Amino acid sequence: MSGQSILFIIIGYFSLLLFIAYLTGRKSDSNATFFLGNRKSPWYIVAFGMIGTSISGVTFVSVPGMVRSIGFTYMQTVLGFFVGYIIIATVLLPIYYKLKLVTIYGYLKKRFGNYSYKTGASFFLLSRTIGAAARLYVVALLLQTFVFSNWHIPFTATVSGIVFLIWLYTFRSGIKTIIWTDTIQTVFLLTALVLIIIHVHGMLKTDLITTYHLLDKNTLSNTFVFSDWHTKQNFFKQFFSGIFITIVMTGLDQDMMQKNLSCKNLKEAQKNMFSYGFSFIPVNLLFLTLGALLILIAKQNGIALPENSDNILPMFANGLLGKSVTVFFFIGIIAASFASADSALTALTTSFSIDILGVDHQKVKQAKQTRMLVHIGISVLFVIVILLIQFFGRNNSIIDTIYQIASYTYGPLLGLFAFGLFTKRPIHDKRVPYVAIVSPILIAILDYTFQRYLQYSFGYELLMLNGAITFIGLWLISVDNWFIGNFKLLLHRKK
Repeated sequence: MSGQSILFIIIGYFSLLLFIAYLTGRKSDSNATFFLGNRKSPWYIVAFGMIGTSISGVTFVSVPGMVRSIGFTYMQTVLGFFVGYIIIATVLLPIYYKLKLVTIYGYLKKRFGNYSYKTGASFFLLSRTIGAAARLYVVALLLQTFVFSNWHIPFTATVSGIVFLIWLYTFRSGIKTIIWTDTIQTVFLLTALVLIIIHVHGMLKTDLITTYHLLDKNTLSNTFVFSDWHTKQNFFKQFFSGIFITIVMTGLDQDMMQKNLSCKNLKEAQKNMFSYGFSFIPVNLLFLTLGALLILIAKQNGIALPENSDNILPMFANGLLGKSVTVFFFIGIIAASFASADSALTALTTSFSIDILGVDHQKVKQAKQTRMLVHIGISVLFVIVILLIQFFGRNNSIIDTIYQIASYTYGPLLGLFAFGLFTKRPIHDKRVPYVAIVSPILIAILDYTFQRYLQYSFGYELLMLNGAITFIGLWLISVDNWFIGNFKLLLHRKK
């Protein structure tokens, strides 16, 4: 398939998104519309669109590639995700709605104070900027490889063009537009995924039962690991990590929660979370099934697979499976990547505008101008971070890298919210930033020490450990800490 044909697909796709943006934003471009869609979003539309937001282009290329090395064991993490969604719906959402929050980090201000509030928002801004840029980097690299490099267009121009187009259909109405564009994009990506699977399975020339036996014989369908505690794929490590990954990357993440807060009321937001959380299980199973089928085809036809697992699906999509699969692949990955990036861009704009700059305390006209400038600034920052990822490119699975980064950057958020929810202790608010910075440093040292001297490799459970260390640090700086108080009293008596 020619690069020109892919370019026409991109143009047609963006024309549709811009048309939706026009329909949703022609009557209102206020901050209330941009931040929360005036709290009028239908829950079922939000739930369906969130599938596309969660998947991203990284899932599209990384999850199928995982099967070669770890089989279907990623489903252990996905099952943990579902439990995490239940916790979010029953514990966090009621608090957010009760406090009538625009950004969820406002909870930290009410519970602890301004320093905690700014710290939580800052860690979100750092985490989501890196994560969203990494996700968008995948589609930018693919488009550069298959389309724009043939015309000698530099990667910087490709990235800048993609980010500009996303800015173009989000800058007026933000979350109100995204609720609907993400729904359309989810339709495209799921349709593309199913059509690719059907086409790939047809190439095997086997029925479903025979295909299942082939997978089972190659141990590709191995899902649960209970025996080996040293492996990252141990069930308990994966399952509980999945729970906490969901809590922090959805429940404590303004990007994902902003859509929930745009629902009409708490009950509808909970319906959204339950249905969305459940649908995530079969969707990920489809991605893993696609990866297994590709590996079977490679073995059947003696095709050498690339060293980097993230390149397996793109390699097949680049002509090995026919033009139709190439079309489906690009539609799917563009839809997944932009559904994730547009949402992140809006959430980052919302958080920086409200949490850092306090636009909710500005006059209406000034607040709108501030928000629009921030939206442009975040877009430029996306371009810079993506170029840095390209410059310091890594060979690891991108989705694994994103989860590892989350273990460090979302851990303090987990500790802050857990301490606020499960204790009633007041803390020294000004000391919170120090605790939040020290905790990731400590787990980095701990991770290095365990690998170097005990040959034990931490997986995503670093997130839980980071949250626990933050929790302990907050307890140590709590105002009514008995141990600290008595220690100070002892020093005073000695003097």
